[in-house]
Amino acid sequence: MILLQMAMDSITHQSLGQHLNDNFYKPLGLANLQYNPASRVKGERLIPTEYDAHWRKQLLKGHVHDPAAALMGGVAGNAGLFSNANDLAILFQMLLNGGEYGGRRYLNPETVSHFTGRKAGHRGLGFDKPPVNGRYIIARDASKESYGHTGFTGTCVWVDPENELIFIFLSNRIYPDADNWKINQMRIRSRMHQAVYEALEKGNPIDWKKQEELLNAQEFPQKLNISQQEIDMAG
Repeated sequence: MILLQMAMDSITHQSLGQHLNDNFYKPLGLANLQYNPASRVKGERLIPTEYDAHWRKQLLKGHVHDPAAALMGGVAGNAGLFSNANDLAILFQMLLNGGEYGGRRYLNPETVSHFTGRKAGHRGLGFDKPPVNGRYIIARDASKESYGHTGFTGTCVWVDPENELIFIFLSNRIYPDADNWKINQMRIRSRMHQAVYEALEKGNPIDWKKQEELLNAQEFPQKLNISQQEIDMAG
C-alpha cells in the first residue's frame, strides 16, 4: 500500500492526503475523515490510541499508531486515516453504489468490483473478503460478495452488496496498550455484526442490552465452547 501511495503521489503530483481531500473527501462533504487531525480537531473529540512507551514516549492522541506511517509524517497508504462513523458511512455508501454518491461519480463500477473482488484467499485489493474457512471477524451471515477492512487498533467496516448493508464498528482496542485482546477473545465485532443480520431477518430492533450481557468477559468463551486456538484466530 505504501508503494501504491508513492506511485499515486508521482502520477498526481500531490500528496496522498491532498489528492484524497480534493477529489473525494471535500466533494463528498466529509469533515472528519483526514490525516493528522491533532492540529485541526479539538482534543475532546480525539480518543487516545496507545501509550507508546518504547518509541515516542507519549500517549498517542490524534497521531497515527502505525510506526511506518508515523515515520512518513502520518500520511501513508497503509495507515493514518482518522474518521467518525458518519463519514465512513458516506464513503462506503459510495462504494456500495458502485462508485457514485449524490449524483456524482467518483469511481467506475468496474474499478470498485475489481478492488473489492476476491483475489487470493480472503484478500481483495486493499480489502478483506469473508474467510474461506471460518468467519471469525465478521458475521456468519455476511454474503460471499461482502468486503471490508479491519484495523489493528480495533476498527471494522464491512459492506454487503447482496444485503445492501454497511456495518461500522469503531473502538480503541489498544488503549492503554496493545496487549488488550478482549475484543478478539470475546468476538465482539463478529457477534455485533451477526446481531444486525438477525435483527434484519426477524424485522425486530436489536436488543443491545441483551447483547452486552452475552458479551461477558468471563463467561462468553466458555458458554460457546470456544477453543483457545479459535480465540487466537479471531479478529
